Amino acid sequence: MIRDFTDNLGCGSWNREGRDRIKEHLINYFIAHGYGQHHYNENDIREMFKEMDAVGRLFPRDGKMELIDLYAEWREKHHKYWFKK
Repeated sequence: MIRDFTDNLGCGSWNREGRDRIKEHLINYFIAHGYGQHHYNENDIREMFKEMDAVGRLFPRDGKMELIDLYAEWREKHHKYWFKK
């Protein structure tokens, strides 16, 4: 249950179909509980979730392994950039 919660909240790339409404509820839950708000305001947190969702949406669902490996490499670079930002 906790893993499912974090997978959905993390806007990951797998099993996304039909989960947009669920994800929005989880983000609202996250914000309502004040998580992260000692470092960021609500708008910044919502923007971070949008950015994570954008990266997850780029996953090549029916791609060959080579394309998936390239995506994973790009995602790692994006995450490093994102955390520095």
